[in-house]
Amino acid sequence: MEKSTAIGTGCGVAAVLLWALLALFTTATKGIPPFQVLAVSFAIVFVFGTGYSLSRGRLTARVLHQPKRVWALGIGALFFYHFFYFMALKNAPAADASLIAYLWPLLIVVFSGFLPGERMRGFHLAGALMGFAGAGLLVTKGQGLSVDPAYVFGYLSACCCALIWSGYSVINRLFKSVPTDIVGPFCGGVAVLGFISHFIFESWVQPDFTGWLALLGLGIGPVGASFFLWDYGTKHGRIQFLGALSYLAPLISTILLVIFGQAPASVTLGLACILIVAGAAVASGTLRLRSRLAAEEG
Repeated sequence: MEKSTAIGTGCGVAAVLLWALLALFTTATKGIPPFQVLAVSFAIVFVFGTGYSLSRGRLTARVLHQPKRVWALGIGALFFYHFFYFMALKNAPAADASLIAYLWPLLIVVFSGFLPGERMRGFHLAGALMGFAGAGLLVTKGQGLSVDPAYVFGYLSACCCALIWSGYSVINRLFKSVPTDIVGPFCGGVAVLGFISHFIFESWVQPDFTGWLALLGLGIGPVGASFFLWDYGTKHGRIQFLGALSYLAPLISTILLVIFGQAPASVTLGLACILIVAGAAVASGTLRLRSRLAAEEG
């Protein structure tokens, strides 16, 4: 593996690990409307991300002078993924909506096969399917889902989530020449749209000290550095592997909630852990490589 590819893959893995903190921080924002959380956290990303890039002299006029399609992709994907996610949770049972939304890692593996120089192999798809099965166990807690026509809008919104984030992650690879520092201004645009949505759909709720700390944590980590890391990872890393590995996010998230007493431990969690970790191993090609080496030695 080339050094740049290894670094890109490492950045993508780091983003997935940061996303695992999303649920834990979000529980501390209880009572704050979702679009307010979105707007404030992305505003924090903008301040810290853009400030860091400026301090390093990397956010120049040349970097900001990008085609309209680049700005539309960056701001549009980041905002509309969260917009439709909130709509899905408001208009469908959380378990149903979350599981449908979690189709995005699987779709990344499928869609990436159409990228120039990329090829989807059987072990990529098998690993992603194992990860999706594990995520299904986590989200449904081992119970079946009941599809109710009354929740069609919520289900469609969740489908939009999956399509938007997988499409963004794959298409983003076509813009390797666009510096990752532009993600800061992208987040600024998302914050503006978030505030507009907040004042249309919600009323402002003054966060307490814990709420502000949680918003700051979100803006620095799961809704902050993660997007910079994911941008670099999808542009330069092993995208099929990153797609399958993304199912580690809900797994680690659930484990953290158990550790901090926000969720109970269960056999279902253990089975999901096995499926997701095994799926990531399969998708990485590690098992396939070992079998080949064993055959050659034999």
